[in-house]
Amino acid sequence: MTPAPVIIAIDGRSGAGKTTLAIELAAQLRNHHKVALFHLEDIYPGWNGLTAGIERYVSTVLTPLSRAEPATWTSWDWDRHYDGDTRVTLPAEIVIIEGVGAAAADARPMLSAVIWADAPDDIRRKRALDRDGGTYEPFWDQWAAQENAWLAADDVRRQADIRVRNNADGSATADVMQALVYLPALGPALVPELAARRGLRLRAERLVARPDAAVLFENLFGGSANAVWLDSSNAGIANADTERNRFSILADNGGTYGQAVTHRSGESVITAGSATARVPGPFFRWLDTVWGRRAVRTPEGYPGDFTLGWLGCLGYELKRETGGTDVAAPTPDAALIFAGRAVVLDHVEGTAWLLALEAPDADGWLADARAAVAGSASTTGSGAQSTHPGGSNVVVRSVGSAFSSRDTERSYLAKIEAAQYEIHEGNSYEVCLTTTLTARLPAAAAAPWPTYLALRRKNPAPFASYLRFGGLTVASTSPERFLRITSDGGMRAEPIKGTRRRGADPERDRQLREDLAASLKDRAENIMIVDLLRNDLSHFAEPGSVTVSRLCEIESYATVHQMVSTIDGQLLPGAPRAEAVAACFPAGSMTGAPKISTMAILDRLEEGPRGLYSGAIGYFSLNGATDLAVAIRTLITTAQPGGNGGEQGATAELTLGIGGAITADSVPGEEYDEIRVKAHGVLSALGADFPTA
Repeated sequence: MTPAPVIIAIDGRSGAGKTTLAIELAAQLRNHHKVALFHLEDIYPGWNGLTAGIERYVSTVLTPLSRAEPATWTSWDWDRHYDGDTRVTLPAEIVIIEGVGAAAADARPMLSAVIWADAPDDIRRKRALDRDGGTYEPFWDQWAAQENAWLAADDVRRQADIRVRNNADGSATADVMQALVYLPALGPALVPELAARRGLRLRAERLVARPDAAVLFENLFGGSANAVWLDSSNAGIANADTERNRFSILADNGGTYGQAVTHRSGESVITAGSATARVPGPFFRWLDTVWGRRAVRTPEGYPGDFTLGWLGCLGYELKRETGGTDVAAPTPDAALIFAGRAVVLDHVEGTAWLLALEAPDADGWLADARAAVAGSASTTGSGAQSTHPGGSNVVVRSVGSAFSSRDTERSYLAKIEAAQYEIHEGNSYEVCLTTTLTARLPAAAAAPWPTYLALRRKNPAPFASYLRFGGLTVASTSPERFLRITSDGGMRAEPIKGTRRRGADPERDRQLREDLAASLKDRAENIMIVDLLRNDLSHFAEPGSVTVSRLCEIESYATVHQMVSTIDGQLLPGAPRAEAVAACFPAGSMTGAPKISTMAILDRLEEGPRGLYSGAIGYFSLNGATDLAVAIRTLITTAQPGGNGGEQGATAELTLGIGGAITADSVPGEEYDEIRVKAHGVLSALGADFPTA
């Protein structure tokens, strides 16, 4: 029995470039597959025949082809305005059908994928008339009215798996090819194309340089809509951990391979240039299809574990996939870019590595990157603490009392007592309760870039980061590693539990540090999370490999002392790396223990989503490595355009999540003081006050 073909429909209004796209796509796919191509214009019965043509196509062409049978159909003779000859279209491994109505409602159940091609109206009309000359022009309005009537009842665009804005610049076919491989229905048929995506060639250049990272990021990626800076902003500071602070990564999603993905409530939307693909299903399942298998070789002499790949953030609400309940958030559940080019700064060796996947535009970008590194010389020795011209050394425009809290002091204290009741009832041992501070400001008063520069100078941290996804910006000064998996399978988690503010003078500072080190309550909190993470890592670790190499040690940062532990393990050979991340998500230090029952308690107590706060920020590298920080001390800025989508009256919403671990021994007043301490590093950089109401 002949297997049913993969059938791809390319639909869209007249002049959207469907025919050219179909021909070029078929040519590419024919490198590895037998491909049949069908054009609906051959079957429409005249200029009034859109509806009838769709019916003919579905019954005489699509139905037999979907059963792997030859399709016998009657063509239309456009010169005689009558039925033409009888033709036969043979089934093939892949069938591409293009034309207005190719993905009509009656056709969709038989299709493997739907591509909707779109273009501006002026381009569509010119393209259609250039192709068909004067024969089409008298009927343009008549045909357009039929399209409008059909689409009013059948919104194909909304149902499409891939949407492509086909601007006749030659990019659409390559972008669609990148998007097609993400569709689960096409995966088995596109094995050669998937294999090519995993056999990429990485180019690398080593420059002896210590550029100012902020200046370099602005010079290279300041104009990029989507860009990521994983910023070891305390590199070069005395007593900083060399392993955690060694590398900074700067990247965007420009160039041949650049892509972006956002995930919301069970659907991933992947953008590759002009094409956008919708993929239903869990995020971690999607991540497993694009990451975890070695796709590049590590360059000779390169000391880092990031060899290009996906960078960005995961939101707390992905817990719906790991045992938590389904809660919707206003921000994406995940936002990542795929970087086919990046600069990696090695703060130990004083070098800048330029990484780029082999592509037609690689030479040009490498030249630009070399010039940018040379033009971003640091005046501080490490480049970590300098400030970009126009940024602020300490505080951006003061926002005073603009922040409000989801909880008043009284309501937060009541929630602490409710959490302790759950602990007393045996439903949890530790509840990591959080709340959210929110401010809405004029856009000019909340510019994300100078805000981040102020944050990193005020509160340098090993896992600081600046992420821009269009109108969404993440500015983090996180000190906490969530999970690292090296390319050879080494696993590490470094939870933080236990916090004290820094003292104003050395003696008071020493006393606070010693108080934290001696606190039985804080040690108990930390050890409970260590036990939880030992269990999380063990799901995919080699038996006996999970160890605690550091327990309850004190680390000091600009505004706080923290109690930190380290858990190590070795990933089982062949284990799915995305599932290993999911087994640990969200970070136990942000939930409490046991994790699943405590997350349910938190859903009831917190009365709202956390969003990106207490999720994770980092990378998923093409060599199978990942390094993720816990999204704490993290300011989220969401741009809100003004009237008519312009800058006039534009505002920005700022959110800052804060929280702390509640145990049976917690003193509610002290726990409330702790969240004020944790908020201080971010609020003070903004010149903002902790809300009193």
